[in-house]
Amino acid sequence: MLRRALLPESVGKTWTADEEQQLKEAFERSESVADIATRHERKIRAIEAPDRCVSVRLLKEPTRRIRFLTHAQAAALLGELPDHLKDIVSFALATGLRAANITGLTWEQVDLALRQAWVHQDPAKARRAISVPFNKSALEVVIRQQGKHPAYVFTYEGNPVKQVSTLAWYKALRRAGIERFRFHDLRHTWASWHVQNGTPLHVLQELGGWETPAMVRRYAHLAAEHLAAYAGRVEFTHGTNSAQQLAA
Repeated sequence: MLRRALLPESVGKTWTADEEQQLKEAFERSESVADIATRHERKIRAIEAPDRCVSVRLLKEPTRRIRFLTHAQAAALLGELPDHLKDIVSFALATGLRAANITGLTWEQVDLALRQAWVHQDPAKARRAISVPFNKSALEVVIRQQGKHPAYVFTYEGNPVKQVSTLAWYKALRRAGIERFRFHDLRHTWASWHVQNGTPLHVLQELGGWETPAMVRRYAHLAAEHLAAYAGRVEFTHGTNSAQQLAA
């Protein structure tokens, strides 16, 4: 219908209402000259530049390895740090708090009677306030800070500590023989030690203030004790009773 309408003899022809409707629908379905030119131009570009990819599916980046210290490495690092950083690192290893939560910790957030602190909503990464219980090591560190500053817990020469990844930090790492280690890896160390000592993942999630269980499952491979009982359910001993043992 559309082709017939474009013929010379159709010029000036009177069309019926049905024919006009058919022509209208045919024109709407057809490609414009500009559309045809654009499509052909893309084909020509693809031929001229065959190495140009329109869309490439990216492979998923491998899971990053968790970096944490052994107890011996942690002791070596503490032995190389100046006193104010030694207390901060000891507190990080005892609580798992992030650097910003530690340097921003005020006495208003600390309750020595209840042996805990509250990390307020704004600096907490999970965007909610979390309770931080003190173990013996954390409590001793906080008690040593009393009287040094009216507002902030951790100070250096009378002023609140603002930065932890200082030159003194990196020099201590080098003297302790520890490479490729960030201050935030102290949090990974704290979590890894918890898991290695049997702390359930759902409890660790609450202690660390993680928002989802997926953030904690990255430490699951460090604790195989809960799998040992299940691994023992399948045994194979070479001999005449092997089939019976497997069937059982």
